[in-house]
Amino acid sequence: MFEGVSEDGLNVPRLIINQLKWLDRIVDGKDLSSKLMQMVSVAPVEIQRDIITSLPEILEDSQHGDMAKELNGLLQQNTQLPVPILDALSSLNLSSALLSEVREVVMGTLSAVQLEDLPVVVKFILHFISASDANEVVCDLRKKLELEQCVLPAVLQASQSRMKSKAMSGVPSCNNGQDSVALVLEVIKSAIRFQKTISEAWLKVVDLLVLFILHSTNANHSRRGAERVLKVKVRKGLIQENLLQKTFKGHAQVMRGYFPSILALAQGLLRSPDCFVVPFGGHMYKQAFTAFDSYCQQEVVGSLVTHACSGVSGEVDVALELLCELVSQKPAEMSQFTVFVKGILDYMDNLTSQQIRRLFHLLSCLAFGQEQHGGHIQDDMHIVIRKQLSSTVPKYKRIGIIGAVMMVGSMGACRYSLCWCIAVFFTYTPCVMALLELVRSCSESSPEAAALYYDELANLLQTCKLDPLVQVRVSPLCLSSFFRLLRLCEEVQHQGDLEEIDALLGCPLILTDMEVVEKVESLSKAEREFLCSLLFYTINWFRETVNAFCKQNDPEMKMKVVTRIQNITYLQSLLQTCLAGTRETDYLLPQCIGSVLHCLCVCGCVESSGRKRKASASKNSSGDKSQLEGATEAEDSQQNEKEKEKDAKSGVSLSSYWPFFRELDVEALSVLQCGLLSRTLLDTELHSKLREEVQLSPAELLFLLEDMWRKLDFSLASAPAKKAPFLKSKTDKAVGFAHLQQKNAKEIATCCIELLPTLCTHLENCHNHFQVHIAGWHGVVDAPGVDLKEQQLMCSAYQLLLQVLHTTFSWAGFSGLEHRALLKSALGVLAGRLKEDETDLTLDQLSRHAFEYLQNFQSTVPSLNTALCLTQLLIVLSQYGGSNHRTYREQITSLAKRFLCQEWVTVSGEKERGNKYHDALQTLLSIYLEHTDDVLKAVEEIAGEGVPELLNAAKDANSPSWPTLNRQTFLVYYKSMMAELERAVRKIPPSKQTDNQESEKLLTWNLAVRDFHILINLVKMFNSRPVLTVCLKYGRLFLESFLKLGMPLLDYSFKKHKEDVQSLLKTIQLSTRQLHHMCGHSKIRQDTGLTNHVPALKKNLEQFVYRVKAMLTLNHCQEAFWLGNLKNRDLKGEEILSQKSQAVDEEEEESSQLQSEEEV
Repeated sequence: MFEGVSEDGLNVPRLIINQLKWLDRIVDGKDLSSKLMQMVSVAPVEIQRDIITSLPEILEDSQHGDMAKELNGLLQQNTQLPVPILDALSSLNLSSALLSEVREVVMGTLSAVQLEDLPVVVKFILHFISASDANEVVCDLRKKLELEQCVLPAVLQASQSRMKSKAMSGVPSCNNGQDSVALVLEVIKSAIRFQKTISEAWLKVVDLLVLFILHSTNANHSRRGAERVLKVKVRKGLIQENLLQKTFKGHAQVMRGYFPSILALAQGLLRSPDCFVVPFGGHMYKQAFTAFDSYCQQEVVGSLVTHACSGVSGEVDVALELLCELVSQKPAEMSQFTVFVKGILDYMDNLTSQQIRRLFHLLSCLAFGQEQHGGHIQDDMHIVIRKQLSSTVPKYKRIGIIGAVMMVGSMGACRYSLCWCIAVFFTYTPCVMALLELVRSCSESSPEAAALYYDELANLLQTCKLDPLVQVRVSPLCLSSFFRLLRLCEEVQHQGDLEEIDALLGCPLILTDMEVVEKVESLSKAEREFLCSLLFYTINWFRETVNAFCKQNDPEMKMKVVTRIQNITYLQSLLQTCLAGTRETDYLLPQCIGSVLHCLCVCGCVESSGRKRKASASKNSSGDKSQLEGATEAEDSQQNEKEKEKDAKSGVSLSSYWPFFRELDVEALSVLQCGLLSRTLLDTELHSKLREEVQLSPAELLFLLEDMWRKLDFSLASAPAKKAPFLKSKTDKAVGFAHLQQKNAKEIATCCIELLPTLCTHLENCHNHFQVHIAGWHGVVDAPGVDLKEQQLMCSAYQLLLQVLHTTFSWAGFSGLEHRALLKSALGVLAGRLKEDETDLTLDQLSRHAFEYLQNFQSTVPSLNTALCLTQLLIVLSQYGGSNHRTYREQITSLAKRFLCQEWVTVSGEKERGNKYHDALQTLLSIYLEHTDDVLKAVEEIAGEGVPELLNAAKDANSPSWPTLNRQTFLVYYKSMMAELERAVRKIPPSKQTDNQESEKLLTWNLAVRDFHILINLVKMFNSRPVLTVCLKYGRLFLESFLKLGMPLLDYSFKKHKEDVQSLLKTIQLSTRQLHHMCGHSKIRQDTGLTNHVPALKKNLEQFVYRVKAMLTLNHCQEAFWLGNLKNRDLKGEEILSQKSQAVDEEEEESSQLQSEEEV
């Protein structure tokens, strides 16, 4: 009977078992269940399954518990019967305790379950979960399945031998394994969709596969939660590229079912303003393209093309880079979607120069690659390039030149297969020559276009290994005008040796007599323009010679390079004077020099006279005037006159003209290693070979540091990607960095770290210089014999050195695990200046030593801006010290307070002032208030002690306790204190009726209201328009926070702390009355800048009145509240005359008046 199916096709054991189901009466159910379990112990597996699955239909409800215990024991002994046992247990009526016990047993046998049985096991575990133990069960299940590795290793190993045996017998097993994993994920998806507790539990311990499941559900909260959790996991380094690669490689078939979610998540990551998660979105795109079928590949390419056409600079860069990687790694697959990529050509108007290079490089690889599937777009590319080259608009001609050169790079590149090389040479070489001739003929009539053409060829030589025959044809005729291309050709052909052209470094230039610069105002317009152009051309020639020979190791060549840098700084000072004398003319920069891309993009937009830039600056300053104005109009006019006289004497700042200078290569920064000494030593030893090192003077050091900071700020500074406003032209921030864009951020950071020892040496030299100066002249900056110009240069160099370090260590890449070694190397350089003998330090130790090293410079910082740079640098370093945050906060607070309590003077001995000084002071004060332990106490200290001292001091004097606080900087202090006070009260936790910290919160609110009252009353003494604006704005925000967070606390605290609550309300009532007077003053003045704040503020004042009434009613004290008419008064408390004669004033405000404490 146990043999199963008989000859006539009947399964007798199953028929017998079916007769036992749904019996009307069972005499001894316990004995029956015992007999059935005995049969299970001796019957074959098939009959065992039939008996076990029939148990719920045979047993009575009273026997379910005992049978569950027996099945639980059987489950631990026999791993071949998990599915029927779990099916039977699912149909039994069990207690929660017994279910928990069974679930633990099932969880323990999970690693031994066959792969095909795993979906049923997981379904049983997830089906019987209560809200209380959901997190624990999901965590345990996650560990047993090891979903964080996304390959289910324990389960796969248990069934690996069986799969191999099936494969050897001819049964396909791969799909069965993938299907089982897919069923497991489908079970998890079903549980997440229909059980909210499981969904929330998975979000807390989420894995990559489950993230895709959560996102694929229809619930919006699951989608948003999955996106949010993925970003957090990626940002913390918990989900990395290798995990993603294992997931796609091991479960491509399973992942295919979640492709829409994968694509949506990748799109969201790539569009994210968070630079930490953007690369992971790119990895998702690449893995999806590699692992899935052609339909998914088409969707991936289409999505990347959409990103490339979005107009958001960062998004476009990443999309084009991903497309280039896919073309290089999967050329055959990508060639099928060439028509999609070609569509980006319609959006070239929104692309920067570097993005255009990448686009044409991408299309050229598709068109001229070895796969030979891109022949149909070669003609399209030629048509587009010819159309752009023939355009008279500089913008489109630029696109044509860049596109043509990138095509030349693809067609003329060296081929490593001999047969392929011969075939391509005879096929493409005539096309290369024809294309080069076309570009030359179309650009020869325009100097700027010709210069761009040769600059692009030079860049091509740096990034692409051209065929030697093509290099010979490329070499230009105008080598003297296009020295960069000549130099790069020489480097390529002679392995970096420039001996044949090294005479160009030291060869003299014939210029006009530079004494004429002093009489520039007496020259004619044509003569002034000629002189300015001459200086521009000369400076750019010297900059290119520095680029060419900066990497030469010969000491004499180094000296000549430094001499050229000295020539540049000298000529730049002359150019400043000349430009200042040509302000009244319409002189335009010689646009074929400097950054040719900038000239072709914004041809004629910027006048070298600086009048437009000055006008825009004046607009900005007028817009910010309301925030930084604290002095009287007479004082402002005197200060403006002084600034104008100072500008006239010093000339024009060249910072607005730097895009028109030739770009210095990153390698030119190696000149910083030449040291810092006086110029006279260098001049006397110019041709001497006795000195192997060359020293820099402060002027040359400042020149190189300015260039280095601009480069780091462009490459390493992280800013969220923003889309340009509609119908508003956007400025190309990449102007002047065409060569720098050829390197990625990691390469720039590595180069900077290599220069860190040199930068630290220069920083220590600046520190020693000012330390000697302070000791020798007792802190008198303008003492007799002090070189004021040298002092100014050293002060600027000091600040730039700290800015360079701050930009370097602020690089977002240091937060990623892949750059952790680079970060430790950078911190090790700083730590090594303090602890030379210690090695193998942890990241916390390195950051602590680096922090201590930089703290030593606090005593010699010469200006407030330099002090701010040092403080910000220390804040960045403190973020890498994970275990000492409190100590770092205390040290930063102490340092910021020290700088605030120090009087700052300029090199000439005058007090520091101006908008830049005010901005730096406001930032430093905000840092102090943010990092101090007690913001309310700090605000009270400044407002209660420093400001009264200022009121009792002379007109131009400072507060003795806070020397940076005077009448000119009062607005800066006032705005910072109001802003930080409002931010502090927003951080006070909301109150509940059962709150144990009721007294502490009430005390905190009392202190906050007292500070608020002090600040509001200061308006009576400092009633300028900017102060009123700040008071109205932050007064409204403070009231909003008080109504939202403070009043609920008073509701519950009134009975227990009646006196404290009354005192608090009376204090804030005095402040609200003063705010009401400010509203009346704003209306009388009819100042729109003030009246814009009035409606919202009056609304909050009214809400405050009725909210107090509600609080008193809640506590049965409504008789203590009464309403009266509050007259409109001005800031002095005088009634507004225009409303005295009116019998009924429609604009009268209602105010609350609390009775005395005895009446309450």
